[in-house]
Amino acid sequence: MQRCLDARILVVLPAYNEENNIGGVIDKIRTHNVVNDILVVDDGSTDETELVATNKGVEVIKHTINLGYGGALQTGFRFALEKGYDYVVTLDSDGQHDPQYICNLFDAMQETTANVVIGCRIIDQNYRMGFARRIGSFIFSFITMLYTGKRFTDPTSGFQLIDKKAFKYLSKGDNYPLDYPDANIIILLHKNSFTVVETPVRMYERRSGKSMHSGLKPVIYVLRMLLSIAMVILRRD
Repeated sequence: MQRCLDARILVVLPAYNEENNIGGVIDKIRTHNVVNDILVVDDGSTDETELVATNKGVEVIKHTINLGYGGALQTGFRFALEKGYDYVVTLDSDGQHDPQYICNLFDAMQETTANVVIGCRIIDQNYRMGFARRIGSFIFSFITMLYTGKRFTDPTSGFQLIDKKAFKYLSKGDNYPLDYPDANIIILLHKNSFTVVETPVRMYERRSGKSMHSGLKPVIYVLRMLLSIAMVILRRD
């Protein structure tokens, strides 16, 4: 817990058309009084996401076009590096992630000396993942285990704590995909001698709006992730 309270922590919220959710997420982060530094990366929203976040008094970076979830996170990593933060916490802007578990991530990092801690929702039986995404998560968990030797029950979770060494690496060039940074990033980090672990957290169903994994998107996601994993394994660093 002490490590959490003493560190310079930036919460990065990638957001795309989240005007109905982003304000509540910011309020909840502040309520738990763990961190006060929040960056919203508005990834080309066409609604009032930027205005709502600005009115909440947080830092906002606006992409003029939609780069993708990974592109928004990489912008956050570069901002954190430039401003001298020690850690980045990534949270989704739809209200699924519970900020009170941020210090749980720090506890896990301190116990394991990991560079990245992933908040695992599968351990929390109150959360229900869609069928297609469950299948994808199972496939990627299996592939990740084969490559890393570790079992990750929730490799698609966007609730993460990342230390400076790791987010500095991920901020560079093509080290981070613009669309889906999930199991492919776990494999990439392992390949480059970073330690990644997971710890249980509580998550909730999306409050409003459409998930980026709705409709046929999970099928496209699985296919693109398989290709991305293959490219990570074959690439020469």
